[in-house]
Amino acid sequence: MSWQVSVVPHGIEQQPVVVIDRFADADRFLDDVSFLSLRPMGEHYPGVRAAVAPAMLRDLLVQLEPIAESVFGIAKLEIVDAFYSLVTRPGSALTPIQRLPHFDEVSPSRLALLHFLSRDESSGTAFYRHRSTGFESIHAARLPEYRAALQADIARAGLPDASYIAGDTPLFEQIAMHQGHYNRAILYRSNTLHCAAIPQAMVLSEDPAVGRLTVNTFLDAAR
Repeated sequence: MSWQVSVVPHGIEQQPVVVIDRFADADRFLDDVSFLSLRPMGEHYPGVRAAVAPAMLRDLLVQLEPIAESVFGIAKLEIVDAFYSLVTRPGSALTPIQRLPHFDEVSPSRLALLHFLSRDESSGTAFYRHRSTGFESIHAARLPEYRAALQADIARAGLPDASYIAGDTPLFEQIAMHQGHYNRAILYRSNTLHCAAIPQAMVLSEDPAVGRLTVNTFLDAAR
């Protein structure tokens, strides 16, 4: 299957997002997840997950490495974690941390690969700028300033209502949105501020064949 690849820089920082359509044999992943038991993992993800066997991703990583080298300067990749992820929590039940854009890791060599496997293409992933600092990505040197500024923002403006983020907010400006087309993958630095874009009308089914299923893979430079 031939990839359709585009590189989209966004925001003032011009952080790149690689968009790959026709990414994989989607049926292979859907068949694999149908045999697994998905369950809550950690405090941050608003749904259930199951680990993806690295063998499912090995051939894709070989194809991905020249792109990662060209765009991010990372010649060889290794898998840190990989999960089937299914959003199941309604917006009204989100915890405070789930109502804000987030970053996964401060290291600029850590990449996130998000593969959309839902036939409902109404969701996606959005990227944000923190208004009071202007930050669009959070590396180690920025982390103390960002945490202090965000705490001050919340003390002043309060937490957002319990719902999935939809566009601009008083604390964050949406700078890009990538639609979750079936069998599309996006690759981006994990330290960029981002959040799932989940429309209110989307059906958050617990059935992987119906719900908002993605494969979330975290990659780093091979050591």
